[in-house]
Amino acid sequence: MKVTRLAIPEVCLIEPRVFVDDRGFFFESFNQRQFNEAIGREVTFVQDNHSRSAKNVLRGLHYQVERPQGKLVRVVQGEVFDVAVDIRKSSPTFGQWVTEILSAENKKQIWIPEGFAHGFVTLTEHAELLYKTTEYYAPECERCIRWDDTELAIKWPLIGEPRVSDKDRAAQSFLTLIF
Repeated sequence: MKVTRLAIPEVCLIEPRVFVDDRGFFFESFNQRQFNEAIGREVTFVQDNHSRSAKNVLRGLHYQVERPQGKLVRVVQGEVFDVAVDIRKSSPTFGQWVTEILSAENKKQIWIPEGFAHGFVTLTEHAELLYKTTEYYAPECERCIRWDDTELAIKWPLIGEPRVSDKDRAAQSFLTLIF
């Protein structure tokens, strides 16, 4: 597998080695030992999630307080524009964000460690994401930053207004939630 550290170096893009022939393809989507070596620390995943979204659905920017989740995200159908925002107050990249296009076709994965908010928008008719988390979902700890927060100024590739949940529509600004 090829691992690329992004502009925020704790966030990693993971590209598996894919074997393709006339029958189809094969790749190892996860290997604990290789993953730990690639990111430079031991990680334990406790939950796997599967999400399906229609075109122009925007989910996020989600994170958990007290029980932060690291996420290893990949797309198994369609394509998304994926975003990770550094919300670690002591970080030199606090408030900065990185993006990647994840798709079933490119088979890329993104490692988003604890201390980051995460969101994505679906670029195709539908997209399905699988993601592993390092902490269990805790609704009482969940928080959400507005996807269109002016302080963050994320450049989402949108056509018109995105489809968002009521929870995401009611999200707070970055400055309100963090300070």
